[in-house]
Amino acid sequence: MSVAEEELGLRERKRLATRRAIQLAAVELASQRGFDRVTIDEISHVANVSPRTFFNYFPSKESAIIGELPELPDEARIERFVNAGPEPILDGISELLIAAIDTGELAGDVDASSDTARTVQELHKLRRALLKDNPELFAQRMASMHQFEDALSTIVQRRLAEDDPSLLSDPEVLHQRARLVTYVSFAGMRHAWSCWADHGGMEPLADRLRSSFAELQALGAHVR
Repeated sequence: MSVAEEELGLRERKRLATRRAIQLAAVELASQRGFDRVTIDEISHVANVSPRTFFNYFPSKESAIIGELPELPDEARIERFVNAGPEPILDGISELLIAAIDTGELAGDVDASSDTARTVQELHKLRRALLKDNPELFAQRMASMHQFEDALSTIVQRRLAEDDPSLLSDPEVLHQRARLVTYVSFAGMRHAWSCWADHGGMEPLADRLRSSFAELQALGAHVR
């Protein structure tokens, strides 16, 4: 590894550590005092960053508490998925979802320390409780997830139509089939997240996603 690559890796680890510190400060303060009673200045102070640095990472205290949501990968990766037939579609979707989430942030680096894993585990535990107790935060997170779900479903439609052009003659069938595939995929993603959190975030989330989708494929093979 070159010096430039080592410096880039160090900067990325520092970035992830700062982001985690801000999120952990936000959820801890909100858990202790209530979401409405926490300010960005207070979060910044506990995280040992300036308010300006806070806004470099998050646009609001809500976003720091809700956490990162998946984002679709770049168009080149999407095009590879759309044109990947006859590869099983769930295999391709699992890789899209891995690309869509910041696995370094969610699960820590592959060589993450036990302290990092404990920090991530505590962050997710507190976040789940806050979302449960604050319907407005839960609604914001779910709205964002629905947007991601719709975007993924549109990509799945493109893949299904590429695999079977006859589906283009019946847009409703294509739409409903894409929704079904998307819902199944989200079930696999939720299973992966739950298993990963239950084990303290000690394994890379990407590995857990692949395992959950492999289990999903195996289950489908036995359900006839």
